[in-house]
Amino acid sequence: MFKKRLPAAVLWDMDGTLVDSEHYWMASERALASAHSAEWTDKDGHDLIGNSLYESSRIIKAKLNSDMSTEAIVQHLTDSVVAKLAVEIPWRPGAKELLLELKKKGVKTALVTMSLHRMAQEVVDKIPFDAFDVIVGGDDVSRGKPFPDPYLQAAKLLGVAPEDCVAFEDSNTGLRSAEAAGTKAIGIPNFIEIPQIEGRILWPTLEGVRLKDLQRLFD
Repeated sequence: MFKKRLPAAVLWDMDGTLVDSEHYWMASERALASAHSAEWTDKDGHDLIGNSLYESSRIIKAKLNSDMSTEAIVQHLTDSVVAKLAVEIPWRPGAKELLLELKKKGVKTALVTMSLHRMAQEVVDKIPFDAFDVIVGGDDVSRGKPFPDPYLQAAKLLGVAPEDCVAFEDSNTGLRSAEAAGTKAIGIPNFIEIPQIEGRILWPTLEGVRLKDLQRLFD
């Protein structure tokens, strides 16, 4: 029998997919709103999940009626979340185990996030093994998710075809990006529901998922 082929690469969203950091973002957003004497609800935070950080910051600036520039909001929130991640990086269930198996088997990996590249690098530097071949941050592309550009850029940097890659996402916005790029896109819902549409792949968790499960996607 022929062995099932490996994915050419596995492309990972970061916040909410690889690491459970969405609550860090929402805490930082609430603190910024409080500093502006403004209200910030859980729904406000959930509505931003999956957006580019720059788009999110434009929404925050308008909602808070802030004198801060969009760039200043981006940097402020990033610094706040990086400080929290420096204390603890909370992994999503099964993510670290699967990532380690991929690296042991020589499968290429990329981190594809709408957070700034420097923040993604901070997370990657704290992983106790050589986890990612490529990082694509929100400031590395002109169009963020839900456009396909971040995933297309990651595939290009890895020298692989998008359709030969698996991508993991926790938001509808991010999943639309991975789907538009032509990857085998898998949604793993976290804070927000991802709508089920024809042909879409949704898994409840990565806990217990192994490389053999990814190989079956290419049957």
